[in-house]
Amino acid sequence: MTESPQAVLARIPGWERAECSRLHGGLTNRSWIVSVNGRRAVLKIDAAPRGAPYNDRLAEKSIQTIAARAGLANSVLYAEECVYLTDYLEGNVWASSCLDKDENLELLASSLRKLHSLPLTRRSFNAVDAARRYSGKIDVGKPDIAEHCLNIVKKMHAPQYLYCCHNDLVAGNIITAPELRFLDWEYACDNDPFFDLATIVAHHELTSSQATFFLDRYFDGDGERWRKKLERQMTLYNALVWLWYASRPESDPQALLAFESRLT
Repeated sequence: MTESPQAVLARIPGWERAECSRLHGGLTNRSWIVSVNGRRAVLKIDAAPRGAPYNDRLAEKSIQTIAARAGLANSVLYAEECVYLTDYLEGNVWASSCLDKDENLELLASSLRKLHSLPLTRRSFNAVDAARRYSGKIDVGKPDIAEHCLNIVKKMHAPQYLYCCHNDLVAGNIITAPELRFLDWEYACDNDPFFDLATIVAHHELTSSQATFFLDRYFDGDGERWRKKLERQMTLYNALVWLWYASRPESDPQALLAFESRLT
């Protein structure tokens, strides 16, 4: 049985008497905003210990703490096997429309370069393993598409060079507070940095000109040379995300169709 937030907070020094307000929308955990003595934090409670493709909570704390010291994440206040408490960030959480502004793409490219220069986490992203885990949970009546996505992932070459990556850079995981920071480090590990770039471009359907601008800002004006590599990682991302959506207990038909149309 999952613990109540009050039971969890009772053993965290300084947070024993915190008030709790439930946050809705979490797909993999239950979350609350908790507040005490004018301070706020986000509490996440998992029903069971986390395993691949996620980080376990202690590994996530280690990675996010390094990122926080670099000014790229909020601080982790407490972590144990099924509990995660982080500082609450007051700021503007991004939406897809934020990526329509050149200045935001430029800021994001700069922050990603900083992220990709962080120390390696010593855990590598295993796309094939993730794809197999997702496909094993699929019950949406589209086995041919699932097999096609799995084959796409299997055919991708392993990264030649690894960097610390976030691996889940959808707009909702980006916030200006007022500096740009990244939320939800549960997938963060060592990967091809183009996967992070591809997530931005593919998930939010940036135009060709936007993708070129973004690459140029990341590569100091030399972005076009890397366009083919970006497109390969976009293909990988679209296949993985289709499998992820299809594996959810309550699949989103519109999301499935959207990513299905992007498969090659």
